[in-house]
Amino acid sequence: MSAEAHAGLGTKLGHMRHSFRGWRGQRPFWGGLLSILGGIPIMYFPYANLTLGSMTIRMATTAGAGSLIIGVLLVVLGLTMWFQPHSRVFAGVAAILLALVSLVVSNFGGFVIGFLLALLGGALGISWAPGRPQAATAAPGGVGTGSDDAAPVPPIEGATYQVAGANDDVSGTSPDNGTNGRHRAG
Repeated sequence: MSAEAHAGLGTKLGHMRHSFRGWRGQRPFWGGLLSILGGIPIMYFPYANLTLGSMTIRMATTAGAGSLIIGVLLVVLGLTMWFQPHSRVFAGVAAILLALVSLVVSNFGGFVIGFLLALLGGALGISWAPGRPQAATAAPGGVGTGSDDAAPVPPIEGATYQVAGANDDVSGTSPDNGTNGRHRAG
């Protein structure tokens, strides 16, 4: 291969890697991956044969079909987290529930390996939230900081806190009436 061929491959590979990073960042990738990896041992071990010398050990149980169903559902839920990120909470809760059911149904959840992977994948799927786009907002000084981590502005004495012309304070505990969130017991 010539030097030009290596250089062209590097830009293509770099572009593919960059686009995969963008795709991965827009969804609960690791939660889906761990759910898929958790489903594999759960559906594999009930049908596996372990050979020790001339002795064959079969792990087949009466719940083999249940293990297969749980494993396939975990794989489908992992793919759901990848390709439908808006359903991540449902998929995560379902993955956690299936992981818990797999403890009883399929050889202690694929010898605890599949159980732990599916449990962690479901938790990551639930806890993932899409990132907020960074907007370059102009600060009062005219310089765009783009950061929402500014210190909160203390309330101004005598100011009324209203939204669209109506008082937003339903509880009667706003800073303009002196209670500052404190309720009276009597």
